[in-house]
Amino acid sequence: MTLRNLMLAGAAFALMTFTAAPALSAQCNAPGGFPAFLAQIKKEAAAKGVSPRGLAAIEGLTFDDAVIAADRRQHVFNQTFEQFSSRMISKDRLVKGARHMQTHAATLKRVEQQFGVPGAVVVAIWGLETDYGVVHGKRSVVRSVATLAFDCRRTDKFQGELIDSLRIIDRGDMASEQMIGEWAGEIGQTQCLPSYYYKYAVEFDVNGRRDLVHSVPDVLASTANYLKSHGWQRGQGWGPGEPNFAAIKEWNKAEVYAKTIALFAQKLDGGSKRAEK
Repeated sequence: MTLRNLMLAGAAFALMTFTAAPALSAQCNAPGGFPAFLAQIKKEAAAKGVSPRGLAAIEGLTFDDAVIAADRRQHVFNQTFEQFSSRMISKDRLVKGARHMQTHAATLKRVEQQFGVPGAVVVAIWGLETDYGVVHGKRSVVRSVATLAFDCRRTDKFQGELIDSLRIIDRGDMASEQMIGEWAGEIGQTQCLPSYYYKYAVEFDVNGRRDLVHSVPDVLASTANYLKSHGWQRGQGWGPGEPNFAAIKEWNKAEVYAKTIALFAQKLDGGSKRAEK
């Protein structure tokens, strides 16, 4: 299994465990087709406070059949933890992770001081999700989530993601053409859905906007903010059975993936402590 497929498997896990969002009024597969659906969404977004800057991202969108094809290709992922973790925690990724721990030591120290999450944990997530920012999607996030919202299979969830993608644009974090990600709308160096980006993104490099695509400080701090917001306890352990494992499972509910994050972080943390000595 390639790195890319492993990343998509992680995304599939997350998609299978989505909880339903509050129902919105736009009708999936509505009479009038995709343009009529987008017109309904535009009205709802405006009613929720999205300004013309954000609403403009909907103009001219077309349905993406390739996104639906990718969604239908999802399959049950049944590797054991040993199989999955041994593939994901490669020697090369460990070496790169240790190097990033050193390169970004000052930022990671600030992150832990503010959010209580050790650097090894956020670097482990960063490495597993995109190989430290190397792996990027190629699809328009707004178009992808709009397509999935219209599809009816998870319409409530993705209508919410669509409106949050417009809010990100409206807030000035990114322009629509910069929001390029995976087929299910994941974006940035730790593969956040628009709702995660909108709620938990942190501006940590003092440039006036939250940038989870290009800014490593923003990426690391935002990942830690997500974990803190989902119950991370400062100074507690994160392995299976320890207090913070539940917060890691909020990042990805698949047991095998969460355990791999925990193990990778433990390896990075041990390597960091040996380097300090």
